[in-house]
Amino acid sequence: MRRSEVLAEESILCLQKALTHLREIWELIGIPEDQRLQRTEVVKKHIKDLLDMMIAEEESLKERLIKSISICQKELSTLCSELQVEPFQEEGEPTILQLEKDLRTQVELMRKQKKERKQELKRLQEQDQELCDVLCIPNYDIDSASVPSLEELNQFRQRVATLRETKASRREEFVNTKRQIVLCMEELDHTPDTSFERDVVCEDEDAFCLSLENIATLQKLLLQLEMRKSQNEAVCEGLRAQIRELWDRLQIPAEEREAVALVMTGSKAKVKKALQLEVDRLEELKMQNMKKVIEAIRVELAQYWDRCFYSQEQRQAFAPYYDEDYTENLLQLHDAEIVQLRNYYESHKELFEGVQKWEESWRLFLEFERKASDPSRFTNRGGNLLKEEKQRAKLQKTLPKLEEELKVQIEMWEQEHTKPFVVNGQKFVEYVTAQWEMHRLEKERAKQERQLKNKKQTETEMLYGSAPRTPNKRRGLGPTTPGKVRKLNTTTVTNATANSTIRPVFGGTVYRSPVSRLAPSGSKPVLTSTCSGKKTPRAGRHGADKENLELNGSILSEGSIPL
Repeated sequence: MRRSEVLAEESILCLQKALTHLREIWELIGIPEDQRLQRTEVVKKHIKDLLDMMIAEEESLKERLIKSISICQKELSTLCSELQVEPFQEEGEPTILQLEKDLRTQVELMRKQKKERKQELKRLQEQDQELCDVLCIPNYDIDSASVPSLEELNQFRQRVATLRETKASRREEFVNTKRQIVLCMEELDHTPDTSFERDVVCEDEDAFCLSLENIATLQKLLLQLEMRKSQNEAVCEGLRAQIRELWDRLQIPAEEREAVALVMTGSKAKVKKALQLEVDRLEELKMQNMKKVIEAIRVELAQYWDRCFYSQEQRQAFAPYYDEDYTENLLQLHDAEIVQLRNYYESHKELFEGVQKWEESWRLFLEFERKASDPSRFTNRGGNLLKEEKQRAKLQKTLPKLEEELKVQIEMWEQEHTKPFVVNGQKFVEYVTAQWEMHRLEKERAKQERQLKNKKQTETEMLYGSAPRTPNKRRGLGPTTPGKVRKLNTTTVTNATANSTIRPVFGGTVYRSPVSRLAPSGSKPVLTSTCSGKKTPRAGRHGADKENLELNGSILSEGSIPL
């Protein structure tokens, strides 16, 4: 049994006890039956009115609950539609009171969600408005009156985050570009003269509109300023080069050069002005020292002719070089020629440097070839011969390779420029071939000279005999002593006795002729004694050797003696 039913039964018992008690009171008092009936009617009426009032109140409560349920259901349906969520479904069969409470709780929750979404939408719209004003782009298209869905809010958040990143990147680009623009303007001594330039340089950075158009205009402005700066730098560098060239030509002392050292760096307007003043001063000084300047230019011309491997005909083609009438017109011709020659060298510098490298390698190769044919190289110490042989072998490999590389480069250059590449008046291939041919002819000439020399030496040995060679001792060729020699026709011989032993420098066995020899140029015949079998004293032999050395050296230098 429910507790409410128990309470109802207890209420009935209480009412019965109260009526019984009233009847007992009325009995003791002696109230007549008709009055008892009236009084009982009053009690009944009072109890009935009270119960009717209580029932009416509960009925009213029921009606209010039902009305509240209806209102909550309608509002909940509207909120679910606005918030784009599933409609609320009550589980089971709740009572009116429970249903009303659940619906009212759900409505309050959805009202809160709606409020939060509206607040976030407003906040995002404010941020979007601020970012769009800075970036100069249209606002995000969303209905402010309706409640945004979670997906719409998420997309709006992503857009705001993207705009914030875009603003940060554009602002960084703007700040960096502005810094460069300010530096360029300072370098150029340029004052902002347009509204855009003033907005960039003079106004607050936060007030600048970071639109794509403005960023592009900003980059264009920086490019223009950098181009002007580059032009200024090029002009200043050209003026400096002109100043240094004039200094060298006019032989300006170092003290005077240091006076303008401050303007030899930078490219500001005042620096450019100072450089131009110095150029004007030097030009005027150049006109006053015409001959000195032209001679300096001719020295530089000769250097460039050497670098460009000009032939004598090419050099003579510039007739003003040999003109002695030093006038302003002659100076202009020299200036134009040196500029043209300098540009020609710079445009083909790689080829000329390659040819120069080949020339140096060729000279080194010829030096090694000369040393290879020199017998005295075998008397070296410290391993120089081995080093030279290694270098020579390496050069013999690299020189042809360098020639081939240059030939390929020059062929490409000739195809591009449709004219031959000339070295000392010859095409490079012909020039290299001529050098190798000259080297071959030189080797052939040296070979013939050696053969002739050996032939003369053989004739001399056959005439005068040969001295034994001592491999363990090296005898140096001493200087000829005038007191020990006498002239014999055109050949000097040693002042020895008629039967002295004559020993060639290159060694060998001593032979004495049993017959007398003819004296040159009508001199008395010199008799050679036969072998006596006696040993020659050491001192005498040393003197004979010395005399033989002098005699042999004279024969090799003067030619063979006729018999």
